[in-house]
Amino acid sequence: MPQTGPKVVIIGAGSLFFGRQAIWQMVHSEHLNTGTLSLVETDFGRLAKLERLARMVVAETGVDLNIETSADRRAVLDGADFVVLSFARDTVRFRGLDTVISEKYGIRMCSGDTIGPGGVFRAMRELPEILAAARDIRELCPDAWVINYINPSTVHGIALHRYAPDLKSFALCDSLHMPHVKRSYAERAGLIATGAPLDAATDAAFDLRIAGVNHFTWVLKAEYEGRDVMPAIGESIRKAAVTETDGGDTGAKALHNAAIGYQLYDSFGAVPACVSHTKEYVRFWQGHGVTKEALPPLKLWETDDRYARHAEMWDGIDAYLSGARPIAGYMDEFGPDHATDIIEAMWAGLPKPFYVNTLNRGAVTNMADDAYLELLCDLSMERGPVPRPVGAMPRGLRGMQEIVLDTHELTAEAVAEGSREKLRLALLTDPLTNSIGDTEALIEDLLDAERDAIPQHWYGGEGSVQAVN
Repeated sequence: MPQTGPKVVIIGAGSLFFGRQAIWQMVHSEHLNTGTLSLVETDFGRLAKLERLARMVVAETGVDLNIETSADRRAVLDGADFVVLSFARDTVRFRGLDTVISEKYGIRMCSGDTIGPGGVFRAMRELPEILAAARDIRELCPDAWVINYINPSTVHGIALHRYAPDLKSFALCDSLHMPHVKRSYAERAGLIATGAPLDAATDAAFDLRIAGVNHFTWVLKAEYEGRDVMPAIGESIRKAAVTETDGGDTGAKALHNAAIGYQLYDSFGAVPACVSHTKEYVRFWQGHGVTKEALPPLKLWETDDRYARHAEMWDGIDAYLSGARPIAGYMDEFGPDHATDIIEAMWAGLPKPFYVNTLNRGAVTNMADDAYLELLCDLSMERGPVPRPVGAMPRGLRGMQEIVLDTHELTAEAVAEGSREKLRLALLTDPLTNSIGDTEALIEDLLDAERDAIPQHWYGGEGSVQAVN
């Protein structure tokens, strides 16, 4: 049977937060399951497991999806319609180092992969390889859509746009996966019953506008048939804060999110749309205040817990491969992913909007057209993401957005240019920085601790320019 679906190349298929779901969607979707799924992973053991899993699922479902695998991305890039970047080098270990070392200098990170020293140094580790992949894509499949799925998403999206401008690219984060995020706010506003789907009529009447830098996005408008329902959303968050830790998740990214979300809403008049990260983008829960606060400082990101979580996920794959769990159950256990949902919609021309990190292009009227923001977009193969209008970013929030954007842009420039001066400036601009002297010492400590993952030119070696051009 001739291939009618797209060729999708996943570089870093061993990323368990995407690889497993991508297999599910590529098999499940009638628009994708006659194409090719190319899995690229440099860890041969993981690659073998994922290839076997994918082939088992294809055989079980009887679809015509072609599976190919390689440890070398160049071997499979030819003819790609989409290339998804989803790799991370030993990220649990290095995020742990980022977090522990930053705490020495009064910076607390509950995630440590997008803002603060953790975000800057994750870009130091990942962006050089992203730009190297961009060079290969330019040579072997220059018409492919390049989707960055690696944090810090904004830094890497900015870098691809700036240093590989001839490639068609945008960046993603699954925190605003549609239609789920809109359904969630409709439920909080009392427009639909708890657990109910978002029906077409309610969807059409519910004007929800979310915008901002990735992980620092805010609900700026929530109206139902012209009626402001933002207060109802805020009240639902306030009520959730009362009992949110009773038997719930007390991990660093989940702890006190409703209470923090309500404090931010009460302070700024907008609801933070990604509290688990947003609380790390502001300085209010860093523990530096003199006045006793109702909430404690941020809990630090838990390295050991994340190692255990990854091990559990691989155990789940092993159970399918060994037959301990029937492969037929795979299609029931997983579900669609943000990136593959978008690939399906673009390829099939489905009229579905999605939140995408891309250039503002006037969507937020009082921010620059080239500001790299997370916005609700219409997407097509021809035009890519086209942002829908948002309106103005409120004062205060806009100022904080600009600081974050400057930090991210300076980080992209520092890595691409190999500039120690811009690395220092990025961290001094970062909203979590407290001291010039501490920042300089922190840079040296992190460079020393992560020497085996950072390009050697930072230590006096060759190859200072990492850009595509």
